[in-house]
Amino acid sequence: MFSYVVFITIPVLIIGYFSYSIFNDSIRNQTRVNIQGTLKQMKDNIASQRGELERVADVLYQDATLAKHLNSYQPGWEKYFALTEYSLPKFRTAIETTTQNIWLSIYIHNELMPEIYHVYGGADPLLREPQLLDIYNIRRITDKTWYIDLPKEEYGMTKQWMQIEDDEPFRRISFVRRLVDMPFPPHIREVGLMRVSVHLSELFRSVNYQEIGNNSALIVADAGGRVIYSSGDISDLQGLDWSESSAGDRLIIRQPLPGLPYELIAAVSADILDKDAKKVTTLTAVVCSICFLVFSFVAALVSSYFTKRVMKIVAVLKAFREGDFHKRLYLKGNDEFYQIAQALNELGQNTHQLIEKVYVTNLKKKEAELESMQAQVNPHFLYNTLSSISRLAKFGEVEKQHQMIMNLATFYRLSLNDGRMIISVRKELEQVQAYLDIQKVKYEERLSVKFDVSPDVIRYDTMKLILQPFVENVLKHAWCADRIHIRITGELSKDMIVFCVIDDGVGMTAQRIKEILDPEDTGGSGYGVRNVDQRIKLHYGKDYGVYIYSRPGIGTTVRITIPAM
Repeated sequence: MFSYVVFITIPVLIIGYFSYSIFNDSIRNQTRVNIQGTLKQMKDNIASQRGELERVADVLYQDATLAKHLNSYQPGWEKYFALTEYSLPKFRTAIETTTQNIWLSIYIHNELMPEIYHVYGGADPLLREPQLLDIYNIRRITDKTWYIDLPKEEYGMTKQWMQIEDDEPFRRISFVRRLVDMPFPPHIREVGLMRVSVHLSELFRSVNYQEIGNNSALIVADAGGRVIYSSGDISDLQGLDWSESSAGDRLIIRQPLPGLPYELIAAVSADILDKDAKKVTTLTAVVCSICFLVFSFVAALVSSYFTKRVMKIVAVLKAFREGDFHKRLYLKGNDEFYQIAQALNELGQNTHQLIEKVYVTNLKKKEAELESMQAQVNPHFLYNTLSSISRLAKFGEVEKQHQMIMNLATFYRLSLNDGRMIISVRKELEQVQAYLDIQKVKYEERLSVKFDVSPDVIRYDTMKLILQPFVENVLKHAWCADRIHIRITGELSKDMIVFCVIDDGVGMTAQRIKEILDPEDTGGSGYGVRNVDQRIKLHYGKDYGVYIYSRPGIGTTVRITIPAM
């Protein structure tokens, strides 16, 4: 009884431990995946907000007429008309393409262009009006470091997000892009500069720590780790290294923000990851305890009743396995064990009687079938060869006819093999060569054949005529041009010999291959292929045989496997 308890306890503990580990890891990984999915959605929302703001500048950047007006030095009425009737409406229309609260500042090189701006008195302009437009002369910023450090203009490519001027104290960020003109392409001339400013809370409105759980935080930081924007309590994260996968007791998950010099960082509380894992721990412990009690109780009831009977049954089965079908089993009662005993006794008696009747008969039948299939090969080949000789006779090709007849005699001398079905691999290859010599009389230089057979294969034996039918099939069905190339390979693969017949002919479809190898299809052009496959399986077993790989227009590879004997 104690041994049963031990055998029950160990599997229950092992299953419980692995179940807990698997489910716990699965839940933690699923939580991580869910959070990463939330961060990706936030990233996509930020990208959408950013794209909407960048389109404001794109509309103005791509307007060649606007650039010409801003760069025009015509004084008087024409300048005023261009400004009021085209430039200002264009700026306002661009601002109205977005629903966000933005401040568009235009800096112009043209000294004749008047400045139009508001006076804010040190206050945040975006708190005054939701959408603002100011036009300045560019001399106001030519000495600013951020302007001087702007990269050289590449048309359509140069643009930056940065915090400049009073952006940081007012918690804003600006999108900066030049206004350019191309009077003599590809020469680019700077007309001015655009600055689209927006509150960080507007751009990162989708960054909400509650989306990933309480006691967590979301941070937008630059490459140096400086916090640009945050959601949630980050007081306990100050001074920690966020480049690692964890900070304190929090898991750090990062998500780059394309188009912005920042990345979105989630500091996930361990409570969120462990919340469901604790439930798994409790559930696993309860299930394991119940299983242990139930299994122990069942073992105590069943073991004493079953052990003796099972051992008797095992003894009889062991005798049957060793070939002793005379042993009998006698059990009292009328339960399942009694029925098993009766069935085993009948099985032993019937098996002993059938061994002589069925097993021996099947062996004789198998030998007869193998000899019959072997006998079908030579007449099939002889018919095709005599047809070729007949055609040569009709065309008066006496020398070729003589050569083919001599090669045919050589082939049949090797094929007869004193009536034996098994020949050496060397003789099988000589048979194929004799057949090819017959065919070269007909095809001459149109037929190219290469043998690539490992010397290790030569010393083994094989069934005869397992290669020639496939070479014959190539010459009969695979022509797609004036020439055809055949490669015959043979190599050892563990305890098998693998032959391949490879051609560069027309190939065939998967459906056609299925039809050829179908043992139920007794007709058609696949007769020779099926004959070889069935002979191999009948002699060596179902683990060996013929496999065909082909693609229309590419060629065909026939793989023949037999045991190395």
